[in-house]
Amino acid sequence: MVHHLIEQCIIFNMNKEECMEALSKHANIKPVITSTVWNELEKENKEFFEAYKKKRRDVTTRAADGNSSDTSDFNLLDSGNTTSGR
Repeated sequence: MVHHLIEQCIIFNMNKEECMEALSKHANIKPVITSTVWNELEKENKEFFEAYKKKRRDVTTRAADGNSSDTSDFNLLDSGNTTSGR
């Protein structure tokens, strides 16, 4: 269940801390649980998370520079899955 909710956070372009806060507030999941599952997903899917973090940095940088961006910038995987092999 936490894995699925983390995937939803990723769809909404949240970072780990934002996801921990959202799941704590809306699903009553302790932040330590979310953090642990997120860390395991990162270990199992290093390439995805590296690309995801880079995309978030790039969009944040463009936004800070005054350039507009849209959510298509976060379309990292064609399959719609956020983690490989799951």
